[in-house]
Amino acid sequence: MLRISRSVRRADLKAVGEVRRSLRELMRHRCGNEAMAVAELLITELVTNALVHTDRGAEVSASLTATRLRVEVRDHAVRRPRPYVPTADDGTHGRGLVLVEALADDWGVDPLALGGGKVVWFELDLRRELPYAAGPA
Repeated sequence: MLRISRSVRRADLKAVGEVRRSLRELMRHRCGNEAMAVAELLITELVTNALVHTDRGAEVSASLTATRLRVEVRDHAVRRPRPYVPTADDGTHGRGLVLVEALADDWGVDPLALGGGKVVWFELDLRRELPYAAGPA
């Protein structure tokens, strides 16, 4: 199993790109382009949500096996995020969890003990790309 772990400081939106690059490097030799693109989009949404909607930083981790990618974003806010369908007046806001819900094979929110925040996570099943990972026949 391969892993990465990064801390991002409060309101450090530059860290979002750094986390995305770390994930891309983790996946580069083991995953297809489609899985990498989806994973980068989803990690961007979760990290951005943690930085924009909480008053402290976040811890980001990803683990990769031959068949599965799991990404976790831990923050210190107890409030659970909820996906909602944004209206035209919302601009570009409000689509993050809707994208996670639509594109991840599994996702969820787990509370941490004693009001210590939560972990928002997603998983991608990499087996659906295996026919493409081997390259052309």
